[in-house]
Amino acid sequence: MQDVQLFQLALGLTPPWQVTGSTFDADQRQLDLQLDFAPGATFACPQCAAAGCPVHDTVAKTWRHLDFFQYAAYLHARTPRVRCGACGVRLVAVPWARPGSGFTLLFEALVMTLVKEMAMAALARLVREHDTRLWRIVAHYVEQARAAAAFSAEYAAVRHVGVDETASKRGQHYITLFVDAERARLLYATAGRDAATVAAFRADLEAHGGAAERIRDVCLDMSPAFIRGVTDAFPAAQQTFDKFHVMQLLGAAVDAVRRAEQQTRPELRGTRYVWTKNPENLTPRQFAQWAQLTVPALRLKTARAYQLRLTFQEFWALRGAEAEAFLTRWYAWATRSRLPPIVEAAKTIKRHWAGVLRWAESGLTNGLLEGINSLVQAAKAKARGYRSPRTLITMAYLLAGKLDFRPQPT
Repeated sequence: MQDVQLFQLALGLTPPWQVTGSTFDADQRQLDLQLDFAPGATFACPQCAAAGCPVHDTVAKTWRHLDFFQYAAYLHARTPRVRCGACGVRLVAVPWARPGSGFTLLFEALVMTLVKEMAMAALARLVREHDTRLWRIVAHYVEQARAAAAFSAEYAAVRHVGVDETASKRGQHYITLFVDAERARLLYATAGRDAATVAAFRADLEAHGGAAERIRDVCLDMSPAFIRGVTDAFPAAQQTFDKFHVMQLLGAAVDAVRRAEQQTRPELRGTRYVWTKNPENLTPRQFAQWAQLTVPALRLKTARAYQLRLTFQEFWALRGAEAEAFLTRWYAWATRSRLPPIVEAAKTIKRHWAGVLRWAESGLTNGLLEGINSLVQAAKAKARGYRSPRTLITMAYLLAGKLDFRPQPT
């Protein structure tokens, strides 16, 4: 079998396309395949699909293909432009590559398979291409899959949404993530963390077939920007303040008490992490420290603040009237504690009372979002950072968007 026949079969070409020649350069470590169409061939118009359009002229094009063993392989072809009676002169789409791409479909499929498993820089070294060109491939298929999702019923079914930000790079640079809290799916990601990001999410949701008025609950932190954004964009939705952020608020208050008290109580030095966990989660050494420092006779303010934080955790197991009664009692206790950071944290909870109490009805948390954040940050760490928020957003969709990359029916 001649080499051109072998390559013809391997590429799966069908008439009128055929392999007309091949050259192999061992020094350049490269295989070049020449493709052409049979003389007198006609093609369908790429715009109106009218069959039998004659060739007007051709344009020389090149595509990077999968490696031939360890050698880079390239396809070269005269790409025809046809003359359509209705549409004029149009460039024909070749069957082995998408329009506008310098890569074959098989090469792009390899990139999309590997990019989830390895950093883009490592993938670029593996396939011997610049990472910027590879990012264009990934961005194209992610955007295509998100656009195709507009024709599904998944967005129309969204009722419960979680929103949180994650750092895109050092400094005050963030992207905001919006997830379907029921289906564990990233719906939208955008640069920034202000009220405008929520408005942008609403526009994207509705563009994909969702409806703002059908959103029943939004889980968020106590960021004034997010609160304002959700209030404006989803006025019919109830707001649930994420339990992890509420506990983070109380944890920061306990630490503020500790830092102030250790100026006069040296036994508190080096005990920061003792007060960040529940007693059952402490290491043996930390538990021994905690047991010594919580002796009532020591009268440590930090121990009192810590107990207030521990007691608040009981709230998350309550529902209905019991939850509100408990929160009322805890607030009264906290505001009488004479511990300024705890008092301030309690007043913050009071200002967000309805959203904290909403937990007792919705049970929503952003634990799912924290998991997605971990995936995104792990990918960022593996890549040693990304040059722009856009690439991080693309990776977020790839990792958590549950996108369908299968060809969509036309």
